[in-house]
Amino acid sequence: MARILVIDDERAIRNTLKEILEFEGYTVDIAQDGKSGVEAARKQPYDLVYCDIKMPGMDGLEVLEQLKDSTFIMISGHATVETAVEALKKGAFDFLEKPIDLNRLLVTTKNALDRQQLQTEVQTKTEEVRKLRKQLSSKNEMIGCSAAIKHVRDIIDRVAATDARVLITGSNGTGKEVVARMIHSLSQRAKQPLVEVNCAAIPSELIESELFGHMKGSFTGAVKDRAGKFEQADGGTLFLDEIGDMSLAAQTKVLRALQENEITRVGSDKTISVNVRVLAATNKNLKDEIAKGTFREDLFHRLNVIPVHVPDLDDRKEDIPLLVDHFNRIISSEQGRAEKTFSPQAIAALQQHHWQGNVRELRNVVERLLILADNPVSEQDIKTFA
Repeated sequence: MARILVIDDERAIRNTLKEILEFEGYTVDIAQDGKSGVEAARKQPYDLVYCDIKMPGMDGLEVLEQLKDSTFIMISGHATVETAVEALKKGAFDFLEKPIDLNRLLVTTKNALDRQQLQTEVQTKTEEVRKLRKQLSSKNEMIGCSAAIKHVRDIIDRVAATDARVLITGSNGTGKEVVARMIHSLSQRAKQPLVEVNCAAIPSELIESELFGHMKGSFTGAVKDRAGKFEQADGGTLFLDEIGDMSLAAQTKVLRALQENEITRVGSDKTISVNVRVLAATNKNLKDEIAKGTFREDLFHRLNVIPVHVPDLDDRKEDIPLLVDHFNRIISSEQGRAEKTFSPQAIAALQQHHWQGNVRELRNVVERLLILADNPVSEQDIKTFA
């Protein structure tokens, strides 16, 4: 229940207000002058303050200025209209004249508390959004100061503002999807959708429907018309992850879409124009796939306008301290845990480790250490849990 402070130099007024408000279920404290009211409010926060304007010593307007973060309702028996207006300009929620009407008192109290609660909820949501944006931005960031990562960031900065297609290569877990998100977030399409497709996770018989959409009845299970990823990404960016696993039939249609800027849904003969920037990524050597006949050379050249290679973590171990600090911070925040300290010996042990799973594996190890290891994290913890 809300806690209310009543500040008034008239004992009868403050006691009456206390009795009425407590009868309504509120917790009420009283103060006999402005100075003691300010002292009480600084010791404990109040949801609402009723304050007389005309008081000896510190008057109500001075109290209002001292406690600007509190919700105030000013009361007075002989204040002018100008005084009331001044109180409202200084942030008071409302102004009541003595003798106070009971119904007005209760309605104003409820309205003031409802607004205070709404403001609290808005502030909470705003903070949640701020934290979420920070988390999202942290997922779209290449962490490190090595020459290899600086080179990747430099290419991203140069290519992001264009509509050039980018082919991102690198081993599993290096952060190819992070590169794609960075390019999109820095591009002129940033306010438009970024649609991601993992080509390796979609069965070959469904990849065309997933990318280009389908019409109702075009195959078993097609119970309604459905837009594909190209249409969903119209005006924005389409990220084709693990494109080296795409079937040759789908590759042919993707090539046509890139050449003509239009697609055709499965089961339709109608073409649909699309304005899509395509980013692609793979952990395969596409030139080897071309030699084996599993990847179209003409599609490779369409995609490989700007090549970006993301290095293995073993090739940039000087970035490990920064990555550990980054994961320590964001994982602790996500899980509501306190951050842990990593000893210099622990960091050195992580730098000596072979990271077959690259940055993704390092993140998993840091999360495991935050849950299972002591604080500070020691070299022995690394040997036990890494």
